[in-house]
Amino acid sequence: MFSNRILQFYYQLREPANLPSYVEVLNPYQNEYALSLCQQFYEKYYSDSQQRKILFGINPGRLGAGLTGIPFTDPVMLKNRCGIYNCLNQRAELSSRFIYDMILSYGGLEAFYASYYISALSPIGYVSKGVNLNYYDIPNYEDLFESYIVTQIQEQLTFNIDRSIAYSIGKGKNYNFLYYLNEKHHFFDTLVPLPHPRWVMQYKLKQKEDFIAAYIAQLK
Repeated sequence: MFSNRILQFYYQLREPANLPSYVEVLNPYQNEYALSLCQQFYEKYYSDSQQRKILFGINPGRLGAGLTGIPFTDPVMLKNRCGIYNCLNQRAELSSRFIYDMILSYGGLEAFYASYYISALSPIGYVSKGVNLNYYDIPNYEDLFESYIVTQIQEQLTFNIDRSIAYSIGKGKNYNFLYYLNEKHHFFDTLVPLPHPRWVMQYKLKQKEDFIAAYIAQLK
């Protein structure tokens, strides 16, 4: 089943080698409680073998997937939208709020997760001095992360991923790196960049509904 493959992937997930000493790794999948939340979530929405399209975020952040282990899902959304009780700090995260509002507009969690699987180019997160780092903020990220990310993509393709199209959540460096890797390895026929939810929520909040509509237009 799709859920079993996801969970096995996370159980075995390790960080890339040769990271700078100031970079702290954020790996929720080494935390038994986060893994138990992942198990509840993926068994609820992915206990089947049907094909799904994949969306790639950047990497987990400390207030969202870095806690729950579920991309773009903070403890608040996990409890209130997914119906999975958790005793994590119930602090909302902007990107998670946007994604779940988009999912609601799409048709709800069952409909969305039946067709889509959200991941990240780096499934492991990074922190420095208590602040989130994107993988591409680390110097020489292309050399540090290329083989690592290629391996993670290849493993996830075995989940029964639709290779006709994939989406980058982020139109800048995340999309550019995915495009570069896809040109070399031909993972997907087409790549579609989507605006990053945090950018929308921080800088374009008044146009949030327009961006949600743009997401849905691309996904449907």
